[in-house]
Amino acid sequence: MTGPLSVLCSKKHAEASNGSIRGVIFDIERYAIHDGPGIRTTVFMKGCPLRCWWCHNPEGIESLRNLMYFEYRCIRCKTCASACPQEAISFDGEKQIINRAYCSRCGICAEHCPTGALKLVGYEVTVRELLKEIEKDVLLYDRSGGGVTFSGGEPLFQPLFLKEALRGCKKMGIHVTLDTSGYAPPEVFEAFVDSVDLFLYDIKLLDDREHRKYTGVSNEPIKKNLAKLVEKGKGSSVILRFPVIPGITDTEENLKGLLSLVSKLGVINEVDILPFHDVSEKYDRLGIEYKMRGHGPPSKERLNYIKERLEEVGLYVKIGG
Repeated sequence: MTGPLSVLCSKKHAEASNGSIRGVIFDIERYAIHDGPGIRTTVFMKGCPLRCWWCHNPEGIESLRNLMYFEYRCIRCKTCASACPQEAISFDGEKQIINRAYCSRCGICAEHCPTGALKLVGYEVTVRELLKEIEKDVLLYDRSGGGVTFSGGEPLFQPLFLKEALRGCKKMGIHVTLDTSGYAPPEVFEAFVDSVDLFLYDIKLLDDREHRKYTGVSNEPIKKNLAKLVEKGKGSSVILRFPVIPGITDTEENLKGLLSLVSKLGVINEVDILPFHDVSEKYDRLGIEYKMRGHGPPSKERLNYIKERLEEVGLYVKIGG
């Protein structure tokens, strides 16, 4: 996490509240229909404190830019190897080798690549620049009841940038959705409670030991921040998102834990169940380990079973976002 709430209020950043605060994003998706109500613009922000084995956006995990290699585009011209100032790229016959320990992520290789086989993912943008992009879609929001969704990565990993971006959206009267793991210091999380219209809130594993194993962090901050939303009267503005990972999150024990949590909270009435799908190709392009290799998606029968169990306690349930 980039810092506690005290940093949000520091003099240095207060002086930058004119829109010049810079953040790092890796994509802006327009005409999104699965990230909240209506037609939306989804802003994908870099950096995440979790390391979920099944992460579908691994290019958003690191706060730094990532170099991706699309092998099918590569014509083996070796221009990249000649251009790299760190000599981090070489070829073994027809196979390209990227020594990522040497790579400085400068992007020079991608600039020289004639086919786009190399791509630097992630770029800096000011709040003002981002708001100009968002403003282009205001008519779509007005007509469809849509708005902007901040996703990632974990948007709360860049609290200063996010706070200013949300403030700008509110000034334009734009509906704001936060797609979050809920993992943040309580003082940081509370700073956003009143400035977000809808929370898409991930709940993965209810057992803390299991959560630590598969995500790298405890689930205690996540559960406490969710309880804080309910305490602050925002429970009706929360949609829980439950990833269905066969053999990991779809166990009877974990499902019972989810049902227990929802019952205790009381006011949350919607859950999206998100089926796992293989994204090993993304990991290969980034040169990072994929721990879910060989795992398949959940069956339709299992998804329907989970849906029915959740509906039995009065929840509205969708399969997919």
